[in-house]
This record gives sequence, structure tokens and C-alpha cells, in this order.
Amino acid sequence: MRDLTKIIIEGELRLILLSSKITSALARLSEYFIALGPFGLFAVALLDSTFVPLPSSVDALMIILTTAHPRMMVAYALLATSGSTVGCLILYYISRRTGSRALKRFSPAKQARAKDLIERYDVLSVLVASLMPPPFPFKVFVISAGVFRFNVIRFGIAIFAGRLFRFLLEGYLAIRYGAQAKEVLAKNYPWIGLGLAIAITAFFVTRNLLKRKSRAGAEKLEPGN
Repeated sequence: MRDLTKIIIEGELRLILLSSKITSALARLSEYFIALGPFGLFAVALLDSTFVPLPSSVDALMIILTTAHPRMMVAYALLATSGSTVGCLILYYISRRTGSRALKRFSPAKQARAKDLIERYDVLSVLVASLMPPPFPFKVFVISAGVFRFNVIRFGIAIFAGRLFRFLLEGYLAIRYGAQAKEVLAKNYPWIGLGLAIAITAFFVTRNLLKRKSRAGAEKLEPGN
């Protein structure tokens, strides 16, 4: 029994050490790309949207660059958005090729939820997911879109639109608040993202309801009805 306990403890310590080494390596990689400026912004956004998690690095670099060069804010936002979109498309195509195996890292509940939302709300689900702040499981929607062969053009447009809003907002906050922009973003973006997601959802639901009523009215007015 003692031997088994010792083996379990040693295994847990090894996992903790490995996790620490990975985190340290990712932090060094993030610092390297930050030193590259605008090109690093594109690269960090691309990597963070694929299989290489670089938490908050894109946001931090977007704010740092915009604070230093406010007039370049829109260009920086477009670079970050393009990198993120390309990264998501890479992950989409890898998932499309891999199939359901790509979803194994997520719990069955998350898989079922993402599939249900994509089937029910189509492009709206991807757009809203791209707006939501961490710890929202955004990548499960990207991978699910690939696995279930969601239309790639609509997927790309939804990702681009959602990410562009986020990075433009970060740029605006950087110009207005400077170095404190990251704190302001962390404090307020969850509510901003949630509010915008609700507004977009309400708009599309209302539009669909009006379309159905309009079709029903047109059918009643047709001769012979």
C-alpha cells in the first residue's frame, strides 16, 4: 500500500514539474514574439488560436503596441484579427481532417453542447463564441465546426468579426487608459462581451421570427388559400 502511494505521489510530482516546464517555455516563447512587435502580434494571435496556448499574450501585446503608437491602433487590430482568424482556420481544417478524434480532449457534455448550438444557431453560435472572454471554451466551437464540416466561409467571417470587435475595443482602451487598459479590460470585458452576445442573439432571433411571420402572411394571401 505504501509503495502504491509512493508511486502515485511521484507521478503527481512529475506531472507538476512537466506542467511547470511547459508553462515556462510558453512564457519565453511569448516574450520572444512580443519583442518582434507587429509581426510578433500576428504570430502570437495565430499560435494562440491553434494548439499553442499563450494566455493573454495577444491582449497584452495589442495594448503595449497601441499605447506606444496610438495612430497604428487599427492596423494592429487588423493584424491581431488576421492572425487569430488564420489560426482558427488551421485548427478548423485539422479538425475537419481528424474527425471526431479531435474532440476527445473535451468532455462529452461540452461536445454535445457545442454541436447542439452550432446545429441550432448556425453562424451565430460561432460569432458569439468568438466574443466570449476566458474561461469560455471557445476552441471546442472551432474544433466542432471543423468536425461537423460547418461552412468555412461563414466560419471565417464569424471569427473575423468577433475577434475584430475584441481587438478594436482593446485598442480603444489602450489609447484611453494607457498601461491600465489591461486591468480595465479584465474588469469590464466579460460584461461587455456577454451583453453584446445577448444583443446579437436577440437581433437574430427577432429577425427570424419576423421572417416566419412574413412568410406565413404571404402564404395566407396567396390565391386559393
